Amino acid sequence: MSARALRSSVIATFVGVILGGCLVAEPPGPPAVAAPPPAPPPAQVEVVPVAPGPGYVWVPGHWFWRGRGYAWVPGYYAVPAQPGYVWVAPHWAPRGRGWVWVEGRWRPR
Repeated sequence: MSARALRSSVIATFVGVILGGCLVAEPPGPPAVAAPPPAPPPAQVEVVPVAPGPGYVWVPGHWFWRGRGYAWVPGYYAVPAQPGYVWVAPHWAPRGRGWVWVEGRWRPR
């Protein structure tokens, strides 16, 4: 094994040991964290503009955890993936021994 490959292997092992207590790998999805971050601030009040056209649905803004704090993602209009679909807001969900961030998505009613 070359010195470079050995160094990479040692670094990967070290990172795995350091993060081992915090992350749970669950391929193919996102990594799970031991606990979700603290609760976000209250939602910001948004002025909902007039829809740009028929069939558009307002997707409310939400707080998104950026690793060291929350950032506000403003609301927007979108057309549902299919007629009759509803928006499921992004949220933290339990997975295995930890929690994962689930992106917002459209789903059938």
